[in-house]
Amino acid sequence: MKYTQLGRTGLKVSRLVLGTMNFGPQTDEADSHTIMDAALGAGINFFDTANVYGWGENKGRTEEIIGSWFANDGDRRDKVVLATKVYANMAADGEPWPNHDRLSALNIRRAVEASLKRLRTDYIDLYQFHHVDRHTPVEEIWQAIDVLIQQGKILYAGSSNFPGWKIAQTNETARRLGSYGLVSEQCLYNLAERRAEMEVIPAAQEYGLGVIPWSPLHGGLLGGVLKKESEGARRASGRSADALASTAVRAQVQAYEDLLDKHGLEPGEAALAWLLTRPGVTGPIVGPRTADQLASALRAVELELSDDMLSGLDEIFPGPGPAPEAFAW
Repeated sequence: MKYTQLGRTGLKVSRLVLGTMNFGPQTDEADSHTIMDAALGAGINFFDTANVYGWGENKGRTEEIIGSWFANDGDRRDKVVLATKVYANMAADGEPWPNHDRLSALNIRRAVEASLKRLRTDYIDLYQFHHVDRHTPVEEIWQAIDVLIQQGKILYAGSSNFPGWKIAQTNETARRLGSYGLVSEQCLYNLAERRAEMEVIPAAQEYGLGVIPWSPLHGGLLGGVLKKESEGARRASGRSADALASTAVRAQVQAYEDLLDKHGLEPGEAALAWLLTRPGVTGPIVGPRTADQLASALRAVELELSDDMLSGLDEIFPGPGPAPEAFAW
């Protein structure tokens, strides 16, 4: 496994991030533990989750599965850089309830304590804001975060799904208050969805945030979906199915699969390897449902894409270009 610094911090993290969103809803506890064992054995030390994972009546279940894995071996927690998130409504009865969601100081305090209990740990390495809160002052958010850092309950703060201007506002406010500020941004970014290159990634680089792409295969669109369809395997669903409804996108994906087939490369592995070449990217989040899917993702770390291959991928999936040139003269 290869490692890098998380943004401007001294924290060393693996170039692949283990995403755990499937743990509980699609992968049972025993298999989830097997995947985490394999990931740690392969050198992945960066695990990502969220308090809401498990979803619906089972929200929080994913953190519980990770917590039971930590409890089975006390050495595991010290080897893992643990990231979780706060924002979604976590009211126990499943109904929306005031102050059980978003980023108020009250909800941040409540959510951290609940996550620590489910994760069976004393601290969270990276505590991420899962979404922009348009109703809570940034000063209040940093006040709550600084208290938690002083208490040793979290070490760093990060954002997720923030636009570039919000990254700038949040870190300028932190600078004014004497806080350390955001150290990472987790955003939707892959070959088929490159809008983050326009402003989010430049803002992250300017402020020293590590970029952690989620959905690196765009919901399976970049994982050989057309070939799998032709072979009668699992059909596209969700994000990839919506995208393939467009004739133009289907043609792009076909050209992509043809290019990689010509070079003897697996689409999913190439899509991950491409992200690892992108400026500012710490590591993409891979969310395996099985150990075999994890093994495929691991091969991407060693995959070297030639300049010709990178140019070919850019031709098929051109980026938007930098701002403001992408939308102005």
